Amino acid sequence: MTATPAPGRFTPPAKPAIQRLLEGLRYYLPTILIAVGFLVIWELIVRVFNIQQFLLPRPSAILEEWMGEFNRFTSGEGSILWESSGATLRSAVGGFFLGCGAGVLVALVTARFTIISEALMPFAIAANSVPIIALAPITNNWFGLTNPVSKMVIVAVMCFFPVMINTVRGLTMVDPRQLELMQSYAASPGKILRALRIPNALPFILSALRVASALSVIGAVVAEFFGGPRATLGQFIAQEAAGLGFTRAWTAIIMASVMGLTFYLLVIFIERVTMPWALAMRKSE
Repeated sequence: MTATPAPGRFTPPAKPAIQRLLEGLRYYLPTILIAVGFLVIWELIVRVFNIQQFLLPRPSAILEEWMGEFNRFTSGEGSILWESSGATLRSAVGGFFLGCGAGVLVALVTARFTIISEALMPFAIAANSVPIIALAPITNNWFGLTNPVSKMVIVAVMCFFPVMINTVRGLTMVDPRQLELMQSYAASPGKILRALRIPNALPFILSALRVASALSVIGAVVAEFFGGPRATLGQFIAQEAAGLGFTRAWTAIIMASVMGLTFYLLVIFIERVTMPWALAMRKSE
């Protein structure tokens, strides 16, 4: 038996899959065109002005180097670039979940008590302004140069504060009328948290996760510059640049960018699943 819609309510028909695909392509088409145009201009400038490869390699040379590493990886010969990317990705993902999880938990505690939240916020902002290069040598000394935990801690610190600050804002910036309504029904603090504060904070949390997804890769690569195994992107870039292998260094830089973009798109996908209305609002802006 099929359910019939309530009288007076109109349910819009679902859009065909092809129409949804075309709408998605139309939304991302300007970004794709700008990226392709940038690469074409880059290639032409290097070729026309005969810029040396150690100053700025051609995108085609970077792509050729990347394809060679990919073929070695898929054939089982082993690729130091892909091995380095895997190690950096593990540090980025581990630090991302550690920092974001801690940020949400601390926000849930501090948002419950306004005095604690207001007292800790200046310290959180001050700690967030500490440059990453000041913390990397310290964590390497604590956990060891070759221990991936030292890199995860750096990533966690970078992700913790944006997530914590945004989550506190989302938990506290609720509509007073909605809060008074729930209190008038004698709702418990736990019920208010689950039914009002957390749903209100969800857009803030996902916005912070988008920022943290990019910061996680940046933090992992920068932390690796200060020491670590050879098979990490930070060390790979540093050693290849020192040996004048700038094409391979640029290949690793592009690899890190692709990792960060993929991580960002994954967060966007989670946002699309949990809050489709938020994405629709951004498209209409």
